[in-house]
Amino acid sequence: MDTATDWRERIRSDPAVHHGDPCVGGTRVPVSVIVGSVADGDTFEQIMRSYPQLAREDIQAALLYAAEAVNRFDLVPISK
Repeated sequence: MDTATDWRERIRSDPAVHHGDPCVGGTRVPVSVIVGSVADGDTFEQIMRSYPQLAREDIQAALLYAAEAVNRFDLVPISK
């Protein structure tokens, strides 16, 4: 993704679309599905074949969104 391109240009959260979950703008593809697919080992090409409405930049934007979202959370260690 061009460093000048911000994930905010591609990721939307609309209560009328997919229960307000963050999705790629203009689609009903949630960020969580994209991130889960990458975590499962799917390549960008595999994801784009499964969701032809997505571009490589959409997948990158979803990952950047997820990275920023995780960065905002304070993780509390679980004690044993």
